[in-house]
Amino acid sequence: MKLSEVKANLKSLEKIAFQLPNGELVPSHFHVTEVGKVTKNFIDCGGTVRNEDVVNFQLWNEQDYDHRLHPEKLVNIIELSEKVLGIPDLEVEVEYQGDTIGKYGLDFDGTNFLLTSKLTDCLAKDKCGIPEKKEKVKLASIQASGNSCAPNSGCC
Repeated sequence: MKLSEVKANLKSLEKIAFQLPNGELVPSHFHVTEVGKVTKNFIDCGGTVRNEDVVNFQLWNEQDYDHRLHPEKLVNIIELSEKVLGIPDLEVEVEYQGDTIGKYGLDFDGTNFLLTSKLTDCLAKDKCGIPEKKEKVKLASIQASGNSCAPNSGCC
């Protein structure tokens, strides 16, 4: 989800809720402690130099039950970050503390922001000798051509 989509969705909400991939909600007394642009410059295992830029939100919850983050406040924080840090309309990544800091993608279901699982991947499969995944096809779904045998016809 891009930053502009987050802001548009926030403007339609009365309260903010983030839902983890397992269906649990982040406690409602969370804070967004950081909004920033993260740049990752790296070389993949095939030797290709790559650059990635994302907007990063860091969610934090502590025992401060009296201060809830309201949608208009988060929009203000985002807009200040865009202005001061020069953040463009990038994809948003969310950090949230579980057993360790987890990184999540972001989606929206009309009510909650959904923290989506992220996976690692080899970006140079062709150079590493990793074959492309083949599409799995159920044999039952394949249409027989006019010159093929029918099941139980005894032709095979």
